[in-house]
Amino acid sequence: MEDYLVIVESPAKAKTIKKYLGKKYEVKASMGHVRDLPRSQIGVDVEKRFEPKYITIRGKGPVLKELKDAAKKVKKVYLAADPDREGEAIAWHLAHSLNIDQDSKCRVVFNEITKDAIKDAFKQPRSINMDLVDAQQARRILDRLVGYKISPILWKKVKKGLSAGRVQSVALRLIVEREQEIRQFKPEEYWKIKALFNEQGQNFEASFYGKEGKKVDLKNEQEVNEVMQQMKGKQFTVTSVKKRERRRNPALPFTTSSLQQEAARKLNFRARKTMMIAQQLYEGVEIGKETVGLITYMRTDSTRISNTAVEETKQFIENQFGKEYIPGGKSTSKQSKNTQDAHEAIRPTSTLRKPNEVKKFLNNDQFRLYKLIWERLVASQMAPAIMDTMRVDLSNNGVIFRATGSTVKFPGFMKVYVEGTDDTMKEENRLLPDLTENSHVTAENIEPTQHFTQPPPRYTEARLVRTMEESGIGRPSTYAPTLDTIQKRNYVKLEDRRFVPTELGEIILDSLTEFFNEIIDVDFTAKMENNLDEIEEGKLEWINVIEDFYGDFEKKLEVAEEEMKEIEIKDEPAGEDCEKCGHAMVIKMGRFGKFMACSNFPNCRNTKPILKDIGVKCPKCKDGDVVERRSKRGRLFFGCNKYPECDFLSWDKPINRNCPKCDEILVEKKTKSKKQVKCIACDYSEEA
Repeated sequence: MEDYLVIVESPAKAKTIKKYLGKKYEVKASMGHVRDLPRSQIGVDVEKRFEPKYITIRGKGPVLKELKDAAKKVKKVYLAADPDREGEAIAWHLAHSLNIDQDSKCRVVFNEITKDAIKDAFKQPRSINMDLVDAQQARRILDRLVGYKISPILWKKVKKGLSAGRVQSVALRLIVEREQEIRQFKPEEYWKIKALFNEQGQNFEASFYGKEGKKVDLKNEQEVNEVMQQMKGKQFTVTSVKKRERRRNPALPFTTSSLQQEAARKLNFRARKTMMIAQQLYEGVEIGKETVGLITYMRTDSTRISNTAVEETKQFIENQFGKEYIPGGKSTSKQSKNTQDAHEAIRPTSTLRKPNEVKKFLNNDQFRLYKLIWERLVASQMAPAIMDTMRVDLSNNGVIFRATGSTVKFPGFMKVYVEGTDDTMKEENRLLPDLTENSHVTAENIEPTQHFTQPPPRYTEARLVRTMEESGIGRPSTYAPTLDTIQKRNYVKLEDRRFVPTELGEIILDSLTEFFNEIIDVDFTAKMENNLDEIEEGKLEWINVIEDFYGDFEKKLEVAEEEMKEIEIKDEPAGEDCEKCGHAMVIKMGRFGKFMACSNFPNCRNTKPILKDIGVKCPKCKDGDVVERRSKRGRLFFGCNKYPECDFLSWDKPINRNCPKCDEILVEKKTKSKKQVKCIACDYSEEA
């Protein structure tokens, strides 16, 4: 018979920990939360100082019974949920349900699931930290008050089934306001002049900088013509050559936010997918006959790593690359003023587990994410890269052109990893010829080009997560669920991997901004997050924070109930008749977007999706048209509008011409940096 019961959240975690603890320990999973506020009602008694009404979550009765029965058979129960606010709350709810004294040493926490970390954690159990529980409870109650108080007003004034949320509404606001900036943006003309030189058999390019030593921006063709006329011939004098050494430091180890951003840039992973795979790597993977947690806990906003990990990594770098790749100073620090620093950064549990050595034990996505985390950690502890940079100014009758170049003198951390960017431009390793001041060079070609300023880009998941983090909106555990929620509710959609607000999303935001502007304000939400942090640190009482919030919120609810105008989302004529009853079809706005329905509802319940014709005939049946469709998971694909009679489909967008090589279908294939046209049958390809 086992002496101890250990309760964790997931079966995978339970399986890993059981192997480390031995026969005296039974390890079971609670499958996440066992108690929560009821779904059918607000579950918060405002009159009794916001007392929450917790109930056993539907479907968790059998799990809870199994845990209670197991708890009766052992000497002691340990609660080993995740080491964050939510994990602490799960432990507290379990303690309540299993009649465990929360002040007893029943709580065990660990940042990584390795044999040594688990055994050390069980040597120093502690009581449940009620400050952490209160911080999580305050967040849950705040979100419930906002969601369950505002949503019914939206149902009444706009449309049934709508909902509002404290953090999700701020994320929606960022996306809508960016879209408004794009619509209002007025492009401004500007020009560039580039000159191509060949010196000592080496081509290099210089761009117009200014006149008489002063920088000048070219705004129109007239100004360009004045510059072109001022120049005399194509011979330039080298007026300035500046060489210097530049050090480039490595990126810090991953936080939750930076991992989500980099996985989006380099692996094309959505935030939700990144966190799901990171969870698998954290909970444990079978490596030969051993189950090993490969990374530390993945919900963190700290860039700190333990001294043990630093020493192991530096020893690895010295053995692998040599002493010159070890930096002189410390490589990690806190990321921002909002950092809680409760856990280490996300890192491999051992640097010695090289990605290629564990590859055969991982699926492809697990390997790619582990490799990213491993490389980031190793690079963060390496010496800076040293770049030789060169800047040359060339003059032609007072007109200045400038050329810049750089070469890697010492690769440092770049030998392992270079951080990605949201921009498509890459840092070029360009070498300029060895020019000397007062020497002369001749341009082979001088060409002006017209350009127009571009509006700010729409948010990618990575950009939005970064903006939320920088603004103090949400915390590591909330980024992925927030982005998921606003998409599921059809407030935003992804087009070319960028967020675009839907008509419904803009209607919702207009209503919320008019009556609850402060509550969905970025600064207000950030301040509330700081209050939650102070509850966790024991500096504020959670009830006081909610009371301060609710006083003003209640008044806003009353005003909105009285003054918010009802918005009628009218049905639009679809321009076709119902094939079942002959009545006109109309376009309706549903929870998941627009769709077509028969105007003879409820007598006729015919509905169908709205299909966007891409202007290409079906290559299979030759009769139908290719239209955009969406899978059950929302992924865009292309199919024949004659479906199910014709079953043509393609994940890539077909174009309106065939392959010149084999006469098969040509499709557009997109990568992050470029778009190509490829044949589905042969190796023909071209730049789009």
